[in-house]
Amino acid sequence: MGSGESPLSGVPVPGAAGETRSSEIPFYGGHQGGIFEPRQRHTQFAAFDVVTSERSELTALLQRWTAVAADLTAGRAAGASSRSNAPGADSGEAIGLGAARLTVNFGFGPSLFGVGGRDRFGLLQRSPVPLVELPPFPGDQIPASTSGGDLTVHVCADDAQVAFHALRQLARSARPVAALRWTQAGFSSPGPDGGTPRNLLGFVDGTVNPTAKECETFVWVGEEGPEWMTGGTYMVVRRIRVDLDAWDATSIKDQEDVIGRHKSSGAPLGRTRQSDSLDLSARTSDGDPVIPLDAHVRLASAQANWGSMLLRRSFAFDDGLIGQGGSAGLDAGVLFICYQRYPVVGFIPIYRKLASADALSRFTTHTASAIAAVPAAASRHGDWVGRRLFED
Repeated sequence: MGSGESPLSGVPVPGAAGETRSSEIPFYGGHQGGIFEPRQRHTQFAAFDVVTSERSELTALLQRWTAVAADLTAGRAAGASSRSNAPGADSGEAIGLGAARLTVNFGFGPSLFGVGGRDRFGLLQRSPVPLVELPPFPGDQIPASTSGGDLTVHVCADDAQVAFHALRQLARSARPVAALRWTQAGFSSPGPDGGTPRNLLGFVDGTVNPTAKECETFVWVGEEGPEWMTGGTYMVVRRIRVDLDAWDATSIKDQEDVIGRHKSSGAPLGRTRQSDSLDLSARTSDGDPVIPLDAHVRLASAQANWGSMLLRRSFAFDDGLIGQGGSAGLDAGVLFICYQRYPVVGFIPIYRKLASADALSRFTTHTASAIAAVPAAASRHGDWVGRRLFED
């Protein structure tokens, strides 16, 4: 989505292909991790319900989560920095696996602020204006059990067990203050030589994403605030099931018309290289658009959406089978994750257009959803994520 790309998008690796990557990504700093860094191979996303009504217990949880995440991203056991000798301080399944470029970021959903409900923690007046509940979109099949969440956790790592271990430790340390609401694991493999990956539709995906400079305009919250969100961003998460059986029964030519790109090269229709820009005005000799009017890349492009861009960081998922017997099919698709500065002019209007007119929507169903405010990172040891929201 955004910039001519799909919600079935992965984030291309910034920098030169094959550049050296450290196994440890610093936890403390300006922005939370797992947003702009080179994308890892595995992810775990989780939404939590806060089950306490005590503000002090909520802030203690955020402090505890910050300390646990700082330990884990440094390759240490959870609780190592506190020298805890409590039974089961860390479950131990990641011993010796290292940091594996682990990142963890935390977000606050609208319900934490009491938007549309009860203001349990006195935060309603501090709710940021851009943090709105996502509206229903045509074709959504999202039950309440996989929608929303007071708190979000987005974990990424190059090792699947390291990613799972991190989410497991955070879930354990949340008790009894918060409980898991819904989760989703995902995976990704970069293309040859670290290039653009292919999604489960078989198309290269993630060719266009904002640069570091463009993120200052489209991703990171600036002086418009609120002050506690400066340096943060807003995250939208959608679990998108793809009808792979129907897709596989579609001809390559029709698939390319649906997407608007050549399947083999990744080039826009009518062009030769993956990096070539979209030419939405190009016509065939018969006068028809080279890129069909309902092609996914046309409707999602920056040209068609007032120049709006989203930072996409998505992963594939495979959850086994859905249905039974002869009607059973793969429950697989994409865990679409995007970060942006203004959801009301980013994801929401772009996806409203896609849901109603995109040719790709015939093959996709959205089955889970969340939106969250992701504040800036803890600045140093002793600081904690979200402190400015609660203490300013």
